[in-house]
Amino acid sequence: MKNPMPRRSFLQAAGIAAAGSLAGMPRATARPPESTDKRPRLLTGCCAYSYRAYLQPGKMTMEEFILKAIDLEIDGVDITTYWLKSTEPEYLHSLRHLAFKHGIPFSGAAIRTEMCQPDPAKRAEQVEEIKKWVDATELLGASHLRVFGGKIPEGSTDEQAVEWTAETMKQGCDYSAQKGITLGIESHGGITARASNILAILKRVDSPYAGCNLDISHFDGDPYPQIEALVPYATHAHIKSMTGGKNPQELDLERIWKLFANGGYQGFMSVEYEGSEDAMTGVPKIINQVKELCRKYSSV
Repeated sequence: MKNPMPRRSFLQAAGIAAAGSLAGMPRATARPPESTDKRPRLLTGCCAYSYRAYLQPGKMTMEEFILKAIDLEIDGVDITTYWLKSTEPEYLHSLRHLAFKHGIPFSGAAIRTEMCQPDPAKRAEQVEEIKKWVDATELLGASHLRVFGGKIPEGSTDEQAVEWTAETMKQGCDYSAQKGITLGIESHGGITARASNILAILKRVDSPYAGCNLDISHFDGDPYPQIEALVPYATHAHIKSMTGGKNPQELDLERIWKLFANGGYQGFMSVEYEGSEDAMTGVPKIINQVKELCRKYSSV
């Protein structure tokens, strides 16, 4: 589904209810996109990354992953592009056609980027990389592309890093808007380890084709108020049962689903499995949790 053309006033400074609960969160932050329908629409999904132990060594093809969605009985799949055989139109069209024949939408595609670059030339390289993958995402027939902010360079401030990241993402969004594709910056450590930085980036990008790929597991500090603050800007979600880092903690998925539902989120809750159990048995277990929660909290 393609989004309407951008309105210049899309993301402007505005207070958000959760700001007071976040240490260092500015009082005025990006304003989420306007919507006439706030009913939650929570769809089940799975990231190809969940099967990385099979995709990386070639024990599973991307075609087999797409068909795995039939067994999992989910609403869509997220294509982690690391294991695509090529970006040639013929190959990408074949994946698109396979998914269509089996009624499996692509919730999006995911790439690696390092947008937080102090060197203008390196920022320009990242813009070109985003453009290349926007074109590939269009060929796949998806409407969302996950991007990474990247690490904060040593000796740099958060303010500098926000500016560098926003400059790169804005140029990427200017291009993706021409294709009707939204860029979702993932909450994934580095410059995006705190919700306040993500909100600051989105405010500066100021585009309806910019949002947050809300990974619930990679925040510095208490994840729940940060998830709550980002839900209005979420364009896609990555779901795990544990936090990341050296001391993983179990996440309260029921509490998280309430935050998404109360925030009126409409989109995919895409499992990105990183557990120690074999994916063939571990993924279905968390998928079943996601199904139950989506049925419980979605108004659809």
